[in-house]
Amino acid sequence: MESLFVALVVLLLIMTFLGLGVWVFAALLLVSTTGLVLLIDMDLFRIGTIMGPLVIRSATGWELSAIPMFVWMGEIMLRTDISDRLFRGLAPLTYYLPGRLLHTNILGSALFAAVSGSSAATTATVGKITIAELGRRKYSHALSLGTLAGAGSLGLLIPPSVVMIVYGVLAEVSISRLFAAGVLPGLMLAGIYSTYVMVMSLLRSDVAPAEGDAPGPRDFLMGLWDLLPIGVLIFIVLGAIYSGIATPSEAAAVGVVFTILISALTGQLTREAFFSSLRAAVHTSCMIAVILIAAAFLSTAMGFLHVPQDVAKAIAAMNLSPGALIFVLAIFYVLLGMFLEGVSITVMSLPITLPLILAANFDPIWFGIFLVIMVEMAQITPPIGFNLFILQSLTGTAVTRVALAAAPFFLMMCLAVVMLTLFPEIALWLPNKLFGA
Repeated sequence: MESLFVALVVLLLIMTFLGLGVWVFAALLLVSTTGLVLLIDMDLFRIGTIMGPLVIRSATGWELSAIPMFVWMGEIMLRTDISDRLFRGLAPLTYYLPGRLLHTNILGSALFAAVSGSSAATTATVGKITIAELGRRKYSHALSLGTLAGAGSLGLLIPPSVVMIVYGVLAEVSISRLFAAGVLPGLMLAGIYSTYVMVMSLLRSDVAPAEGDAPGPRDFLMGLWDLLPIGVLIFIVLGAIYSGIATPSEAAAVGVVFTILISALTGQLTREAFFSSLRAAVHTSCMIAVILIAAAFLSTAMGFLHVPQDVAKAIAAMNLSPGALIFVLAIFYVLLGMFLEGVSITVMSLPITLPLILAANFDPIWFGIFLVIMVEMAQITPPIGFNLFILQSLTGTAVTRVALAAAPFFLMMCLAVVMLTLFPEIALWLPNKLFGA
């Protein structure tokens, strides 16, 4: 019980620091150092000797090199017309679906997610393309915002995913298997969203107004031509990973080169676009790196305080069934998601939750996908939901209205978690098929 109390105090301290506006990495370092000094009387020199090797080990792993590559790829695409091609290419393909162009938010986010690895980049990019057009055509503003908020989070689930890379490094599991495990759940969630849009469109005619002339064969061919660059990019990146030709880091580097070539060949790779994308990628990657370093220090400090082991024993003593454990963890992650973004949630919680999951005999690959969906919920959960803020800045709509529009998609994510828990093969079938059980 003492360690459980320590864990709650640590969590409370972190929330307090964050509430005061302290940066995430600084909050983690402060809590870790304070805990070691006050609870086990460790001197600052000893803490420094522990911190030095941790910095090197936490920020120089080969697997982490994929993060800046995928982030840079998304930033380059954000500054070219590859993103505009998404809307033009998907528009004729969605004409005959109830809800019509609303599906471009979902399908476009799924496609962009397959090359960007970032929820924020996916939401911002697809939103910039579709919101104005859907508004001009009198589509439901609430459903336009909701589909973007929900589908934008697919950037975390459909591989490649920055959060998956972070989880794979911290949990010491195969990132390639994690990427494969995210494919079917990502497609399932996109399918749930599209089904909801179709049902709402059939129930309410004002959701998706009647369009003009039906697209002809030439429109379909032009749509496929517009989608070709992003389709080739997905094939190169994910095909190289799943075939075993390249590691995720190597495939990310190849993806960046291919994206730069497309931009150069289409005359869009200006000096300003190149360097602004590079600066944005460096900024985001450095932020993730320092959070990972601070989280590794927190994990080490928790180990010195025996918190993970003792908390695992305390929960094990409660004799929770596997389903009850997952339910408790789901509530825990929803609460964390109200205050933190995905990488922070992952690195802060894993030292405590992973031992519990392993003790309950859950597959760590499956838990990685469960965690990513919970992190997706955090993207649309007020008061701190990054997708909500992005859509607020794009549309000028009050964040409370954006949150209400996103609420049905939060519930659909809950449904996806239930389905994933009842049928774990949704996540495990593809990695077992590709890489063996």
